[in-house]
This record gives sequence, structure tokens and C-alpha cells, in this order.
Amino acid sequence: MKKIPEETLDLPLNGNGKERVLPVNVEDEMKTSYINYSMSVIVSRALPDVRDGLKPVHRRILFGMTELGLGAGRPYKKCARIVGDVMGKYHPHGDSAIYDTLVRMAQEFSLRYTLIDGQGNFGSIDGDNAAAMRYTECRL
Repeated sequence: MKKIPEETLDLPLNGNGKERVLPVNVEDEMKTSYINYSMSVIVSRALPDVRDGLKPVHRRILFGMTELGLGAGRPYKKCARIVGDVMGKYHPHGDSAIYDTLVRMAQEFSLRYTLIDGQGNFGSIDGDNAAAMRYTECRL
């Protein structure tokens, strides 16, 4: 970073004149800010939490299903209803990400412990895709 003359460092802002304007190289600031943001995304969203092994989207789906009263003894509900409810209340990032996560939690071969009891075509270990959410049902 180039050395900036000392007199430009004490430019007053609106206020009492005691604040300082700090000159910053835009390129350096963008690099630093991008790295900080990407690390925060990786740590808070992409990596599972150490306490329970769940990502935020997993937790939101399970919470949404609990709020709908979809316990083990209750009847199955359409996955489209669950996805819409979770997307509308807790996870506004698109239905495909939510449904793909829900499908993965219902597959016996994907997770060590099946978190969701699915009814219908939730795919196979051979790579077959799950049926559309309007054809599948699930509960906790």
C-alpha cells in the first residue's frame, strides 16, 4: 500500500470533527472482506455442526416437521407441503435444495441414522433420482 500523506488522514466527517477518515486500498479491502465472508459461510453453513452433525438446512427441515406435528405415530404428509412450509418460514433459498436435503435424510444408505421416514420413491443406491416432491410423503 502506498504511503499517504499524514494531512489526509484527519479529514473530518459529519459530527464534532474528532472522527477520522481512514484511506484504504480497495483491492486489499475486497480481498480481505471476501476471504472473511467465504470463511464465515464455510464455517456456519457448509460444514456440519460438531454438536449434532447437522447443517442449518437439516436443522430447519427437522424443526419445520416438528412444528407440523409429523412425529413417528402420525400419518405421512406430502413432501411438497413440508418443503413449502420450510421455505416460507425458515429457509428462503429455493425448494430444490430443501427437497434434495430431505430426500437424503430419508435414504437408508445416505446417513448412518435415518432421520426421516419416507414413503415413496426416494431414489436408490445405484444413483436413481427420487420422485418429484408431489409424489413422495414423509414423517419423522
